[in-house]
Amino acid sequence: MKITWISQAGLLFEHNGKVIMVDPYLSDSVGKIDSTKHRRVPVPEELFEVKPDVIIFTHDHLDHYDPETIERFIGKDTAITVLSPTSVYKEVRKFGGRNNYVVFDPRTSWTEYGIRFSSVKAVHSDPYAIGVIIDDGDKKYYVTGDTLYNDDIFDDIPNDVYAIFLPINGVGNNMNMTDAKRFCERVSPRFVVPMHCGLFDSIDMNTFEVDNKIVPDFYKEVLFE
Repeated sequence: MKITWISQAGLLFEHNGKVIMVDPYLSDSVGKIDSTKHRRVPVPEELFEVKPDVIIFTHDHLDHYDPETIERFIGKDTAITVLSPTSVYKEVRKFGGRNNYVVFDPRTSWTEYGIRFSSVKAVHSDPYAIGVIIDDGDKKYYVTGDTLYNDDIFDDIPNDVYAIFLPINGVGNNMNMTDAKRFCERVSPRFVVPMHCGLFDSIDMNTFEVDNKIVPDFYKEVLFE
């Protein structure tokens, strides 16, 4: 599985010729609303040439579900599987087309292209927020989505997570570094990838003190070995 960080909470998974996109935010929509949150890193134009087979949204916040970004990928001529919780589903299905819009609320599973996608609980200001487990049959990758530390989440998490991708910025109802460390210790993944930093702020993800940490670089592959 090749995984690329595409800024903020966005990830690109590539496996056996199939492309899965999670929470792509590739515009400056947030900055247009809040002048303190203009994106600090430009978007490589070649990202818009990607043809996703599956797109997953974790919740209905503009830096995760951004219509300005999505219209570059989803249209009337595309046939993409779109997995999203109820809050996003109500909006994204308006793009129409031949796309398969699937309600992906907690504890829902969807299997396609030999990959099992499982939505899990998240605790955030969007009450429909989810995380997702991506299981390629060899390894399980856990994208928490935006979330706070909550005991109920762990009931949904398998005990053999290979890598976890999680926010550590501590604002907007996300875990801070202290609680994110506790979260990782409880999940016990082999690798930890902090995210949701560096696009709107100056947080140094290298200061996140956790074992087996991999600090990603914008628009580059996350290398685990």
